[in-house]
Amino acid sequence: MPIIRRLPETLVNRIAAGEVVERPAAALKELIENAIDAGAVNITVRLSQGGLDLIEVTDDGCGMSRDDMALALERHATSKLPDEAIELVSTLGFRGEALPSIASVACLTLESRARDSGEGWRRIVDHGLLTDEGPAALPPGTRIRVENLFGNVPARRKFLRSARSEYAACLDVVRRLAMARSEIGFTLEHDGRRVLAVQPGEALAERVARLIARELADNAVAVETERGAMRLTGVAGLPTFNRGVADHQYLFVNGRPVKDRLLIGAVRGAYSDMLARDRHAVLALFLEVPPEEVDVNVHPAKTEVRFRDPAIVRGFIVSGLRHALDGGDRRSAQGPAASAMAMWQSEPIAAPAFGSLFAREYSAPQARVSEAGQGWRGYESAIMAQPAGRAETAADLPDKAASYPLGIARGQVSETYIIAESADGLIIVDQHAAHERLALERLKAAGAGDKLAASQALLLPEVVELDEPACDRLEERAGELANFGLAIERFGPSAMLVRAVPAVLAKGDVQALVRDIADDLAQNGPSIDGGSLLLGERLELILATMACHGSIRAGRALSVAEMNALLREMEVTPRSGQCNHGRPTWVKLAHGDIEKLFGRR
Repeated sequence: MPIIRRLPETLVNRIAAGEVVERPAAALKELIENAIDAGAVNITVRLSQGGLDLIEVTDDGCGMSRDDMALALERHATSKLPDEAIELVSTLGFRGEALPSIASVACLTLESRARDSGEGWRRIVDHGLLTDEGPAALPPGTRIRVENLFGNVPARRKFLRSARSEYAACLDVVRRLAMARSEIGFTLEHDGRRVLAVQPGEALAERVARLIARELADNAVAVETERGAMRLTGVAGLPTFNRGVADHQYLFVNGRPVKDRLLIGAVRGAYSDMLARDRHAVLALFLEVPPEEVDVNVHPAKTEVRFRDPAIVRGFIVSGLRHALDGGDRRSAQGPAASAMAMWQSEPIAAPAFGSLFAREYSAPQARVSEAGQGWRGYESAIMAQPAGRAETAADLPDKAASYPLGIARGQVSETYIIAESADGLIIVDQHAAHERLALERLKAAGAGDKLAASQALLLPEVVELDEPACDRLEERAGELANFGLAIERFGPSAMLVRAVPAVLAKGDVQALVRDIADDLAQNGPSIDGGSLLLGERLELILATMACHGSIRAGRALSVAEMNALLREMEVTPRSGQCNHGRPTWVKLAHGDIEKLFGRR
């Protein structure tokens, strides 16, 4: 039978490195956490090629002595657990695996000087072997350089992504840790260019807005609630300030950045009746619980946690978030907006111009119900809701109506739903959902051929500010987007310039369109191997986003001719029975169904 043997120390280190150091961002996270635990006030990070060639972290913490440096490079050696109470750990690191694991798969240079020492010391470990040590000149603190990560492990190196992708992951790590510790200053440089700089001692809300999005400062509410020994603080974006992906949800437990299903589910539950299923809240939440109530030793990467009583934690987060969104700040869209309520109280005087999206092929009579309040007796107008619908004069159906499955438009309810009469019943159409599908099919048809889709040049090019990784993703796909009429180009490190938009989306929100396309690219591509295996699927998702921004919105008045043109186009468009999100675009009440409602059969 096979002989059981002890694994060599070098192989043990490589196995540990596979759990702790999956990519440059994981190594960077461990190094920054060590700097935070050392009591640093300022932390500087330098990267080269997204961390593939160089990761350097410099701090002004307590530093280490010569003997401590040698011990720190041994496995399971740490100063953060003075006793064996691992369930009461209060530091970010505590396992003693990070430095030896990194040193086993890279060239690591460790320089440090204790605050009460007159000189520093340097140790260089190249893929597990000590190659040099000696005095070093540096101020009190520690500097660690990690070069040529996985240089001697080609099987791991080839599974790393591109430098841009790895840089985006490193930037996300720095952002999360900078948010978790607003009392510490952070500086990030990539390939010699300063990307991020925040000063120590910033207010939490200011730090969060600076790192997530500047618009968050004016579109968020403060969260601060307590229940027993638990405390929840942070910044929560208004329901109307949302994103297409959940990458702007930052969650922390006892100052530790985590990605936990329970917490993500709690956030979704708190916003459940305020957000569409395909939209996600923007927030940063800081949960503080007694150390004995949470287990942070679930995974070596320490990004997962386990709560002793998850139901209580989830309920606390949901109720705390809803209370913050409900009370104090009336910007939160909890009830119907005043404009939406007004649509039910009075009829629009005149329909706004619709443009030329649909051919005006109908010239139906434009007679409408009487203006709100006219002919009403005083007591009736005081106690009865006034009409808000717009209706066409009742007339016989045309001879060819039988060939129209969606019938002939008769009016519009609350400027949202089209009411049509067919030969065998009543049709109710959601105008936004319907046009969203039509716009998507137009875009897909325009990009299916060899010729480019028609585009509308902007009189003044519009600048859209995004973070650098988002700009990188858009720049890589600029050629593909141009095929569909969206002309964009890079405008500095963190902005894109929009010169033209698809003609069918000429009246859409350019800023929101570009941001959501960037979100779609972040969530759905590129493929892991950098190829085009999922290109078709990614483009369909992007086109769905573009169609949503260019479609008719609820609350827009349409003429009867425009309503009929919409119905006719739906009848000849594939998949027009549901919108891009799977919701129905129209429902039908047959004559028999209507008779049942009134007890006639």
